[in-house]
Amino acid sequence: MSLTIGTAPFGRTPAGTFNARIEGPAHILYFEATPRRVRAIVDGVTVADSTHASLMHETGLLPVYYFPREDVRTDLLCPSDHRTHCPFKGDATHWTLVVDGRRVEDAAWEYPEPIEGAPAIADHLAFYWGKLDHWLEEDEEVFGHARDPYHRIDVVPSSRRVVVRLDGEVLAESTRALALFESGLPTRWYLPREDVRASVVPSDTRTRCTYKGIASYLSVEGAGEAGEDLIWSYPDPERAVADIAGRVAFFNERVDLEVDGEAEGRPETQWSAGVASTGPPRP
Repeated sequence: MSLTIGTAPFGRTPAGTFNARIEGPAHILYFEATPRRVRAIVDGVTVADSTHASLMHETGLLPVYYFPREDVRTDLLCPSDHRTHCPFKGDATHWTLVVDGRRVEDAAWEYPEPIEGAPAIADHLAFYWGKLDHWLEEDEEVFGHARDPYHRIDVVPSSRRVVVRLDGEVLAESTRALALFESGLPTRWYLPREDVRASVVPSDTRTRCTYKGIASYLSVEGAGEAGEDLIWSYPDPERAVADIAGRVAFFNERVDLEVDGEAEGRPETQWSAGVASTGPPRP
């Protein structure tokens, strides 16, 4: 999540209220230098290496690293005919990356002449995350997208009674949940597997979270489409959330969740219709 996504302060549906009217465009751009050393790698070749990269936060989009031109192997870039226009940043030119004979089409973009009011992104290049092989923040590999410095996760034990229902049938009930509070997302309740009453079957679906790791999924037998990939688990989570290892969570968006007798309601997120991807950032 991000400052500018979901229920975050500058997202499309902020969860809280300000004590003043925030004047400005509906689409926010926030460009901020990061203190982290950031590297991007293709076929073992470091194509960008910077201690002066910046993060672009943009309404509805995940944060994106922008590198100063001098920190990018521009000798590996070939001009592309591809052009895009952003009403908030201007006209973007694109570059194809060529490393040891391997061509990565339209791997990078830049705004040579940003429009008036855009952040100072001239002389910076950005890369499509998924088109490169590896990304490092300092000496640790990062997956999925850039980490947001304003993103936070807390995992705390709770003795509150959590009941999960689908079409009136109790799927799970527990007083031993771990509550996972994550910026911009509904509270996720991670339950011991033995507290799941429903009959479940493994799914082939896998997703990767930058902050939590690789998730595997379970479907509820006999629930049809509504039960597909309804439950997920992190068998080997990132160290920051190690306590959730092996536990299961249900999509709040697709079940009826009750906590200490109080109905939680179904939040609207990008996962309301099932497992989904936010997709790559657009330039």
